[in-house]
Order: sequence, then structure tokens, then C-alpha cells
Amino acid sequence: MSIWNTFLVWVFVLVSTSAWSSVFVYWTGSALPPAKELGLNDLVLSWNDSFSSQVKAARKQGYRVYVEVSLHQAAAAAKTGTSGVEGIVLTVRQSERAELEKSLPKLRSAHPKLRFLVLNPDAKQPQMRGSLVVKRDSVLEVSSPTAQPWIDTNLALVKIEQRSHQGQVPLYTFSWGLSDPRQQQPAATAMDYLLAVAEAGAFHADLILQLDERLQKALSNHDAEAWTLWNQVRSYARFYSDEGGQRLEATANVAVVVDDLDTTDEAMNLMARHNIPFKVLLLADLKSGKLEGFNVVVVFAKPDRGVSERIADLAAHGETVVLVDAHGSYLWQNRDAVRLNEHAVAYAVGNGKVLELSEPVTDPEMFAQDIRRLLGKESVLLSLWNGLTTVAVPYSEHAGTLKVLEFVNYAEEPLRLQVQVKGSFASIRYETPEHECCESLSPVRHNGFTEFVISDLKIAGRVRLESNRAPDFPASRE
Repeated sequence: MSIWNTFLVWVFVLVSTSAWSSVFVYWTGSALPPAKELGLNDLVLSWNDSFSSQVKAARKQGYRVYVEVSLHQAAAAAKTGTSGVEGIVLTVRQSERAELEKSLPKLRSAHPKLRFLVLNPDAKQPQMRGSLVVKRDSVLEVSSPTAQPWIDTNLALVKIEQRSHQGQVPLYTFSWGLSDPRQQQPAATAMDYLLAVAEAGAFHADLILQLDERLQKALSNHDAEAWTLWNQVRSYARFYSDEGGQRLEATANVAVVVDDLDTTDEAMNLMARHNIPFKVLLLADLKSGKLEGFNVVVVFAKPDRGVSERIADLAAHGETVVLVDAHGSYLWQNRDAVRLNEHAVAYAVGNGKVLELSEPVTDPEMFAQDIRRLLGKESVLLSLWNGLTTVAVPYSEHAGTLKVLEFVNYAEEPLRLQVQVKGSFASIRYETPEHECCESLSPVRHNGFTEFVISDLKIAGRVRLESNRAPDFPASRE
């Protein structure tokens, strides 16, 4: 099913983040190198019979120690097992979210000296799998080698966590895995670790990085090859740990309204893959009235009368609202309808419109393409060419000025990337974990957009944007 329209208004909508990224190391081995050698000071341990002795050993080595527990273990761990512990990491599954909302305030009140962090353990190992798999008419189809590659990215999960726990930087982890469980698990490579750290850093999320047991043992045994790998990981973590004096917020002009914060939603995953900056909202947010600045609002929840009135108001003020799996009688239906296809009907409302889709999203790839077309060329915040394996996230200052673009390349090969961004910028400065600040890129400005080329994006890159010429910065560090 295809839906399309062109919209000319472009406004930023911002999602707050308080830091760029921190990497916590999850350690299971008995031997542990000193924190000053590992270069990362936040250590996560499991709560078990030997936990107390592990904490003492880790603190002697200079670490800040966190204990990971289930939600049901949290109260007991906070009372009896936290001597010398910086904080408690609560592993919370989707089904436990409602219980968490009741338990977390009580835990923080009872133990004010402890940090309580909420961990989503259901993230994916970031990687490029190859072909895209879509579902059409209940049949799974695999794309050709020249079509969009399939990327396992955690951007949609981070967006959901930002809404779910608004007072905390999103924190997630994943297990290294294989698509075929019958194969023997290989050791994670340097590329695997670097991509994991780069993804979390680019999305301004915190990561609990699980180290392969073989790597843990090799680091403890002072293996030179292992330390060469780890020094690369440490440089990536350092690259994303510094805010650079800027408080930045993720930028979006598409709202996705849901009644359930489901991290497995493929429509959002594909929007992330198509570099459509979006913000996740709940129905309560839609009712609150604080919903300005979006060009497109996608509603995956069934609206009641109050929500339908809000939808009509948004459309009347020039926005495009897409109502997915729409069934019922709504305020805007007394206007002339334009049938777009078998499953889509459009209603003109004021300066905008409401599009009703009569079925759920069955092809998330095509749906993401449709949302991008709905934005129209003048409202697309970010476009990439030769970027099928790249996810980019724009960030702004609170005043709304676009300042930073973060890039993550999920392929194993460097690429030449052409970028177009909304706005007119005189200075484009590029930095990477390998060569930090800064390489000047040549901007080409036209019709309210700025284009530039990144000649060699390996895994991670950051672009800093300035409307006026910026002062000179230090040369790139080798």
C-alpha cells in the first residue's frame, strides 16, 4: 500500500538527553585488570554468592561497581548486598514495565545513596545481516542483493526508552549471538566491539558491554593482541564520553504515537533505517496539547473522542496525520474523502490532512518510504546518498539550531557518503574516533539545504555544523 503527499513546513522537535554516552563493562571472570589499564571505570557484576568478594576486589582495582539484578531481587539486593556498590542495575523486561513504575520510586526513596538504573536487556547485536526480509500477504520475501540491506540497529529501542524513562539516559545491553544456534559461537571481533560502542554513542545512550570470556581472560593475562583490540574500544568509548561543552537534544519532525512501548515494532525500526528522525509519544502526550513542530504524526493507537479532536486540530493547523489500522467514526469524516488505494483514504482538514489506513502495517519497508514521501523534499531533515548501510542522527541545541550529525556505518567496508541537511551552514567539521577534531569539509548550499561529502566513513563519524565561520580548531590527532 502506498501513501504520499508533500508538506512544506519544517520545524524541529527535540528529545532531551543529558550526556553523550557511557560504557559500562560487564565482567564475569575471576581475574580483573586495574581500572587505570582498562580505561573504563564503571563495572557491572551479577549478584551471586561470590558477589561481596568480587566487589572488594574490583574496588581495590579502582572500579565503580554496579550490581545487576532482576526487578524482584532489587529490594533484597539494596538491603543486604550493596556495601561498596555505586548503584543497582535493574534488568526489566517489557512485561514488567507496569510493576517497575510502582517499585522504582519506592526503591529510590528507601535508598537515596544508591543509583538505580533501568536496563533494557533485549537490544540487538548491531550488525549488517545482508538481505531485507519483508512480509507480503503473509509470505516472507527476501530482497535481491542490490536492494536495501538488512541492518540490526537499536535506534528505535533507544527512542522508546527515551519516552519510557524520561529522567534517565537510555541504558541497554545485548548478548553476542549467531543467527544459526547450531554453529559454535565465535569470539567477538574488534569490529563487533567498535560498532557496539559507536552505535550507543551516536544514539546518546549508555551501554553495558558484555565482554567475551576469552577476551576477559586474555586481558587479565596481558595478551598483547587482546590489548591492541581493547585500546581501540577504549578510544571509541572516550570519543563519545565527552559532551564537548554542548547540551544537545535529538531532533525530529515526525511523531510516532503508540499505546504500548513495544521495542520490537518493525515500522519504527524501518523508519530508523531510512533515517527519518522521529520521536515516540504515548496517547497521553497527544492529549496534552504539547505537540507542536511535527510535520507528520503517525498514530498506531485507537483514538478516543479526545484524541480524535486533537488529531483534527493538528491537521487543521497544517500537519499530516496518518492513522494506522483505522476503524470507526471520526470528526473529519464529514468531509470529502479521496481514496488513494484499496486500504487508504485521505481527508482534507484545514491546511493539512488525515490519512486513514484500514489495516496494520504489513510491509514496514514500504511504509517507511511512504512516510518519507509524506514529508516532502522541503521538509526532509537529512538525506544520504550511498548510505544504505549508514544510520545518521541529527542533534540540536535547545534553541533549535542544528549542531551535530552522528553517523554509524554498519558495513565492514569504508564508504564515501554524500549528505544533504536542512539549513544553511558555512562550516562543516568532521571528526572520528581514529582522527578526532577536525577535518574541514566543503559545504555546497542551495535552496535552504547544505550538501557535503564524507570521503571515508569507516564505522563512526561526527559532523559539527556552524551557520557562521567557526574559529580554528586543533589539527587532527594521529
